[in-house]
Amino acid sequence: MVLSWIDWTVLAATLLTIVGYGTWVTRNNKSAQDYIKGGNSTKWWTIGLSVMATQASAITFLSTTGQAFSDGMGFVQFYFGLPIAMVIICAIFIPLYHRLKVYTAYEFLENRFDLKTRSLTAILFLIQRGLAAGITIFAPAIILSIVLGINIVYLNIIIGVLVIIYTVSGGTKAVTVTQKQQMFVIFAGMLAALFITLNLIPDEVTFGDALEIAGASGRMEVLDFSFDLENRYTVWSGLIGGTFLALSYFGTDQSQVQRYLSGKSMKEMQMGLLFNGLLKVPMQFFILLVGIMVFVFYQFNPSPLNFIDASTKTVLTSEYGDEYRSLQQKQNLLFTEKKELSLSLAKNESAILIEKISKLDSVEKTYRLESKFLIKKAIDSAYTTKYNALKSEVEALKSNPKSETYISKSEELNTLYKSAAKDTQTNDRDYMFIRFILNQLPVGLIGLLLAVILSAAMSSTASEINALATITSIDLYGRNIKEKKDDASMVRVTKWFTLGWGIVAIIIACFANLAENLIQLVNIIGSIFYGNVLGIFLLAFFFKHIKGNAVFTGALITQVIIIVGWWYDWMPYLWLNLFGCVLVIVITNLIQSVTKSK
Repeated sequence: MVLSWIDWTVLAATLLTIVGYGTWVTRNNKSAQDYIKGGNSTKWWTIGLSVMATQASAITFLSTTGQAFSDGMGFVQFYFGLPIAMVIICAIFIPLYHRLKVYTAYEFLENRFDLKTRSLTAILFLIQRGLAAGITIFAPAIILSIVLGINIVYLNIIIGVLVIIYTVSGGTKAVTVTQKQQMFVIFAGMLAALFITLNLIPDEVTFGDALEIAGASGRMEVLDFSFDLENRYTVWSGLIGGTFLALSYFGTDQSQVQRYLSGKSMKEMQMGLLFNGLLKVPMQFFILLVGIMVFVFYQFNPSPLNFIDASTKTVLTSEYGDEYRSLQQKQNLLFTEKKELSLSLAKNESAILIEKISKLDSVEKTYRLESKFLIKKAIDSAYTTKYNALKSEVEALKSNPKSETYISKSEELNTLYKSAAKDTQTNDRDYMFIRFILNQLPVGLIGLLLAVILSAAMSSTASEINALATITSIDLYGRNIKEKKDDASMVRVTKWFTLGWGIVAIIIACFANLAENLIQLVNIIGSIFYGNVLGIFLLAFFFKHIKGNAVFTGALITQVIIIVGWWYDWMPYLWLNLFGCVLVIVITNLIQSVTKSK
């Protein structure tokens, strides 16, 4: 895909304006108060937008729309606990932070427990947020590198350097002021994308019809009240697991805490978070809706079996090319039938039509699964050898289909097939929205939507490396290095740490790899650590008899157990937040009662 000069101009002008503005406005930040806490001059609506921008990375727009396209609106349940968490943080966390006049959330832990507990919690933050910073750069870079034909390493460096320029220059205030512009670009771009998508749907299909067509394919099932732990997204996992995740993220993660610590007053901080709590769920619903409308668009326009052109070209030129072409022909026939049924449904709602569309959608999902399987075989010769050998074993055992060996080998073959079809090299849901943008949107708007993706990447990455540098300088360097430190030296050291973490994020991005879904990967990384960290803070708030040694040991044991539980897939990742929080509280109380530690 070759962008027009208009799109390149819109993209470059948007990004350079944001970087230039952030650098210029904050060029005179010289004190630690200004550089780290933004001079405590931020108003509530700026705090709210900054908090939203920090969370709304490029992954949000690429993966959430793809999530809706593939699975529907159910993912919005993930955010149901967020408003609850905002109220709790405003009532408990913010008054405490404001009264203590802390630079970081972890300063409080030293006052309550001891230095080693503060340092441990800070290190847990640095690990998970350092990884996330790399992923927020990598997510748009891997996708844009493929669709635009630009080397991914160059894109990682470009995104990272742009962020480093204004974050090193202006610190927290630079991050906050640029996020206002970034959120404006994001809102404008997504609104434009929705209206253009609706305009591309046939005139006789109304917005209500579009929702009906999406519903016929199961995409409009928003609420799931089941208690099935195998289902990642339900009302209960969102309200319970989501609340604990949001409590830890917004209440203890420095990338968010630093946003509202820059507020003019406690009231401004609280209003900013409540503003975020009111808008976040509707915003995510809206982004999912964009993905749903793109899905409806493809009910009336041919869609590829796989949205990664490079993967399609690879399989078509391989020995599996004929099989893939056969799938494409089946997909074309299916599309013709789906289009007729969808038009009929728009004119006359019918339970029979809905059932037929649902069945065709299931068939199409099978085709997409098979296409990914063929791509995997074409890309990975080692996998092909293993698959063919196992298939031969199964064929040889067919004479006795009831034997344990045959059943075992058949299950192994089936597992291999499914894992191959979902392999990271063939996963294309994160590419769906960007492919739609480049192929269907008009010149100029393409540049704006690309600016949306890169602005989101820059805003979240800037917040992360700003927070990483603050934690490193205040919680580790400031408290563990015994030498005299004045205001100017702390600003200078924090700038160097900002540069260092920016470089680390770029390096992680260069060595990262795609997961099944990027937005899930970021939330999984957070869930592994957030429950434990939240539990430590709750111990500090509500368990006055707990001492530093007990919580330090309990936190270490808990973190090991959580990592083991995640590795062996004990539960859906959202529940790890609740599990980790409860576990560290229980273990710490047991250690305290047994050892009577100080």
